[in-house]
Amino acid sequence: MRVLRRPEELASALPKSGVGFVPTMGYLHAGHLALVRRARAENPFVAVSIFVNPLQFGPSEDYDRYPRDEARDLAMLEAEEVDLVFLPTPEALYPEGFATYVEVTGPLVERFEGAHRPGHFRGVTTVVAKLFHLFRPERAYFGEKDYQQLAVIRRMVGDLHFPLEVVGVPTVREPDGLALSSRNVYLTPEHRKEATKLYRALLAAREAARRGAPVAEAEAAAKEILDTIPDFRLDYFAIVHPGTLEPLRAWVPGARAMVAGRFPEVRLIDNLEVYP
Repeated sequence: MRVLRRPEELASALPKSGVGFVPTMGYLHAGHLALVRRARAENPFVAVSIFVNPLQFGPSEDYDRYPRDEARDLAMLEAEEVDLVFLPTPEALYPEGFATYVEVTGPLVERFEGAHRPGHFRGVTTVVAKLFHLFRPERAYFGEKDYQQLAVIRRMVGDLHFPLEVVGVPTVREPDGLALSSRNVYLTPEHRKEATKLYRALLAAREAARRGAPVAEAEAAAKEILDTIPDFRLDYFAIVHPGTLEPLRAWVPGARAMVAGRFPEVRLIDNLEVYP
């Protein structure tokens, strides 16, 4: 496994085709490894980036304390037989004088995470566009846990004609349903137990959909559970179109329930397909 840190090293280290690419922010868990294994199954060459991207963090967010463990991450990736790992510094990707950004506009980025984290998606699309340019992958792998991010990246890839396939990989969960996230380490033991109610709320919405209840009733069933979580501030719960993320009044195939909110120590997001 090669470990590179400078963008200019990549061109000579990558094959001309067959690259499956997994961009991460490190502090890896089983969810990241699911992306790596999917990439390994579908591509002859697997590359992973580890980069905590400062552009996608707001001024009051957790960039400085975001969990990092380079040695642990590299050991996990070597065990998965990854071919190349890219570990740049912020200065390597955003050198002095950097002034070019990639930004998706419109309703897709203005609601939900875009409304609660201004500038977040501009940071995501800028770094992902840079990485796509550097790696030239045939496929790139993203987790469905960050469902809006996945939709935004697909929009960027389509609009800019990037010659690659964006592959969404299902969310990996703890046995009790909590979606895996590097930020889960912030949760207190009490809040860790309560956090499972986000998934229970999503399941309640899915159960309501399966019994033929209207969308509003499914949302109400979910919110009834979310309202019982102590110390939790709900940012949003919505049932949306799986492609446009437009909030729904009537069911469509693939309808997705999305939830986000904050405990005092950490903000969590989750989602689930609730209508087949």
